[in-house]
Amino acid sequence: MALLEIQKLNRRFGGLHAVNNVSFNLDQGMIKAVIGPNGAGKTTLFNLISGNLPANSGTVFFDKKPIHGLKPFQIARCGISRTYQNIKLFPGMTALENVMVGRHVRSKAGFLSGMLNLPSSWGEEKEIKEKSLELLELLDIAEFADTEALSLAFGQQRAVEFARALASEPKILLLDEPAAGLNIYETAEIARLITKIQGRGITVLLVEHDMSLVMDISDEIVVLSFGEKIAEGLPAAIQKNKEVIQIYLGDDDA
Repeated sequence: MALLEIQKLNRRFGGLHAVNNVSFNLDQGMIKAVIGPNGAGKTTLFNLISGNLPANSGTVFFDKKPIHGLKPFQIARCGISRTYQNIKLFPGMTALENVMVGRHVRSKAGFLSGMLNLPSSWGEEKEIKEKSLELLELLDIAEFADTEALSLAFGQQRAVEFARALASEPKILLLDEPAAGLNIYETAEIARLITKIQGRGITVLLVEHDMSLVMDISDEIVVLSFGEKIAEGLPAAIQKNKEVIQIYLGDDDA
């Protein structure tokens, strides 16, 4: 069953067509990767889905409901969370505090009661802390809960970012180049964490340049080139696709 439906999505920047008539579905429970050369439109696509950019045309349906045109916080409340290629943790805050921030879209006490430390916010604050700790434990970084997030190793920071994104209880997690800047061992750990997240029933849409990671964990792959979708299918089929090979290897005989 399609949890996310992208239909004829378009985004232009002046004369540049960054995303050009792109359509595909993301079925519930799968890991789907979006790949392509630099400038293919992958991150722009993520920005359109998450509400960071408005589309010029086209539609995005999440759980059969239209979400194109909604603001990012509204889309997060619907059940879509994301990470970024460049890790965006809050400086001066611990790993746990960073994850707790991710719960804000599910909080009910309100800004004023939180600022005034009213009794109505105490119970919710305790619940937020407990759930955030559970996520750090899930991603095997609970021992760093009280450590300043930016002092952690890069791979651990990425795991904190994952936990913060999961704190909003998403049905879909958008991961924008999660292996960027990681070494081979950290990348293997990130792959393990992504499959662990999928095992919790969370659907994953992944943008990534590391083809070993993509082929190892993806159920399906979408290939973009110059803003257009040129291929979609199982990893084995994508590896043999002549147009994909030509784009990546420049093989004129492909």
